[in-house]
Amino acid sequence: MVEVTHIKEMSHEDWLKLRKTGIGGSDAAALCGLNPYASAIHVFQDKTSKELDKKDNESMRQGRDLEDYVAKRFCEATGFKVRRSHMLYRNKENPFMIADVDRLIVGQDAGLECKTASAYNSDKWKNGQIPPHYLIQCLHYMAVTGKREWYIAVVILGKEFLYQKITWENEVIQKLIAIEKAFWNQHILTGHIPAPDGSKACDELLNQYFHTAKKKSSISLIGFDEKLERREELLQMKEELEQEQKKIEQEIKLVMQDNELAFTEKYRVAWSNVETTRLDTKRMKEENPEVYQDFAQTTTSRRFSIKAA
Repeated sequence: MVEVTHIKEMSHEDWLKLRKTGIGGSDAAALCGLNPYASAIHVFQDKTSKELDKKDNESMRQGRDLEDYVAKRFCEATGFKVRRSHMLYRNKENPFMIADVDRLIVGQDAGLECKTASAYNSDKWKNGQIPPHYLIQCLHYMAVTGKREWYIAVVILGKEFLYQKITWENEVIQKLIAIEKAFWNQHILTGHIPAPDGSKACDELLNQYFHTAKKKSSISLIGFDEKLERREELLQMKEELEQEQKKIEQEIKLVMQDNELAFTEKYRVAWSNVETTRLDTKRMKEENPEVYQDFAQTTTSRRFSIKAA
């Protein structure tokens, strides 16, 4: 039912390439609309792009470094033993489904997902709750590996340790498989972009696919009048909200005067000095046109605009 690939000695770059060959746990949550940090557009961009996402940050670093600690706390709390798998799992029946799991539980048909959370997010774990995108991630791992149980353990930094047991829910898992299969077949295999979601990733994707316009070409937009009218309403609302925001900021600046910092019981406000150095390209073009030409670079992009007919 499951194929495995040894990843212990694999380079980070090769591991990133391998991740592009299927849908992982965090991808599954995005496809279900439950990942607060990514959407189906992000997944499509990641799987179809040749670029490797090598970004890292302090939060990701801490999550990796504290994984061992979370696993240790889980063992202390349950009496179970866990082990690393050093494998990437691929479901044979649905080979587009892959899983790189944190731990497997020794002697049980179960796995373990290790998480860390800030105290500010502790309410998302209270009363036995599991954040939906983490629950989907664990159900995805169960669907890939066929294991009937999964545990999720979390250290809420500076506050407490919690864990929950997740059992196989056939109806939910079958629905999850259907969502992932439809996405893979309809978008990844065909190259068809998923429905726009308003994200920056979607803008990047559209610019990548349709970088240059065919001059003087045109089409008729059928059925878009209501959406365009709604866009005009949103622009007006945005303008009014931005003006209100500016008014509040100006009132604060008037009180602060030449002070750099100000405080309330809930907020810290800074109005700091910022020094910026810019190249005077206009002057360079006038006084040193040859130098300007040597360093000038022409790029092509597309400008989107809408005007009333």
